[in-house]
Amino acid sequence: QVQLVESGGGSVQPGGSLRLSCTASGFTFDTYAMSWYRQAPGKERQLVAVITSAGVITFTADSVKGRFTISRDNARNTAYLLMNSLRPEDTAVYYCNAADYGRVYWGQGTQVTVSS
Repeated sequence: QVQLVESGGGSVQPGGSLRLSCTASGFTFDTYAMSWYRQAPGKERQLVAVITSAGVITFTADSVKGRFTISRDNARNTAYLLMNSLRPEDTAVYYCNAADYGRVYWGQGTQVTVSS
């Protein structure tokens, strides 16, 4: 059974940091590119960052560049999103995504709220 389980979300003050984790099971994790998306209330889902199966970062959204970093540990079947200097506009549900030659899997999402 394929599973992507996100964790690490929560509430944080502006300027704070969080690290999201996405742990995979049920498929060959190290052959899949991993991505993080986010969706704020009333808005479309937005691509945040992408990392290849080999660990090369191929995309970071301009709105988070210099603040967010995607990474992965293939030995742990886990992808990460390190988020620094958080802003209220980063508030959203964050989803991880695994993709490989037309096969796509999604996690259930984790809420990130940035507020003073």
